[in-house]
Amino acid sequence: MGEVSRGARALVISPDIRGQTHDLDAGERLEEASALALAIGIEVVHGTVIPIRSVKPGTLFGSGQVEAIETSCNLHEAELVIVDGSLSAIQQRNLEDKLKRKVIDRTGLILEIFGERASTAEGRLQVELAHLDYQQSRLVRSWTHLERQRGGFGFLGGPGETQIEADRRMIRQRMGRLRKELEQVRKTRALHRERRGRAPWPVIALVGYTNAGKSTLFNRLTGAEVMAEDLLFATLDPTMRAVALPGIEKAILSDTVGFISDLPTQLVAAFRATLEEVTGADLIVHVRDIASDATAAQKAQVLSVLSDLGVRTSDTDASADEQLDIPIIEAWNKVDLLATEQREEIFALAHNDENVVALSAIDGTGVGELTERIDEILTAGATTREFILPATAGRRIAWLHAHGDVIEEADAGEGEDGPLRRLRVRLNPKELGQYETL
Repeated sequence: MGEVSRGARALVISPDIRGQTHDLDAGERLEEASALALAIGIEVVHGTVIPIRSVKPGTLFGSGQVEAIETSCNLHEAELVIVDGSLSAIQQRNLEDKLKRKVIDRTGLILEIFGERASTAEGRLQVELAHLDYQQSRLVRSWTHLERQRGGFGFLGGPGETQIEADRRMIRQRMGRLRKELEQVRKTRALHRERRGRAPWPVIALVGYTNAGKSTLFNRLTGAEVMAEDLLFATLDPTMRAVALPGIEKAILSDTVGFISDLPTQLVAAFRATLEEVTGADLIVHVRDIASDATAAQKAQVLSVLSDLGVRTSDTDASADEQLDIPIIEAWNKVDLLATEQREEIFALAHNDENVVALSAIDGTGVGELTERIDEILTAGATTREFILPATAGRRIAWLHAHGDVIEEADAGEGEDGPLRRLRVRLNPKELGQYETL
């Protein structure tokens, strides 16, 4: 079999196995799998749902179904088959032998995306660890990714495709080293987060189901040209930018990886590593694709993961003391895709809930209202304080101008050490605490 890479023509199959339950129905799962393939630069030439009454241990599909898949591949000139489910090593090898084409499953596809998109140290380490864990039980074509620095892990081809030798001991040793490196990275990350907790700028985390429009909203709020294609997993590692708000000179906006249904267990740690920043946020903006038929199921997925990360949500057990109380606003995005009647209904619902804003990140409708709501939450509890400082205390005076809302500044006569300045400044509790540590 030849190498298959970006631009490959692929057939996407969603197996609908009797007795298995999923958050999305078979058609929605097929649509999501096709979007995942597009996210890695694969050309989807055909997609189909295949019902499976009983799983065949050797091939997953029945012999007649395998023949039908081969016919479809020939008809559509597909060189790659993507199965939106879990394949054992034997099933994958047998299907490749019978179809005479490269076959990858859902885990392999998502790992390939994670490998390309991970950019933080922890993200890269977790993805490689997940990849090694996934490949341990498989006939491995290549371990060249252990030396390679570029993104991706070579499921779709690459150098060394014909190498079969895989030293199990080498894999175990590599996994041990990765775990040690991860522990070190986590400690460093915790220090960074602690330092940022003492920093003057509030942090706002954008979270949401994949392809909900987070990066588009991020760009509109910050003016940044972050990748915001119509792709699943367009963002994997948090991207941070400064943003100005009406009552706050500066806040940090963090764009995170999209959530997804039925995330394979090997990928949970890699996925969570990219979301760790959320736990250090002062405010979470949950971006929802309100035009999607699956919007309720997607919301449930997001809240479930947030709860697992230790963030208190509406679904969290009220007795959970360890949960973090971080305010959450829902941004109901993509109202531009709704019919007029639906749009009016959504705006009416949002208007009656102070924790919801309906908007369109594409055309800017409702974005102003979102920034006002963010500002209200972040400045809640702000008080006006009066400070009388020596005119020579330039650093403190400059800090108050930079981090607080200076309402008035005037001369305050002479002190023991010279002229004094009187400042009336509006500060929120976080800023006041930071001033007191100066």
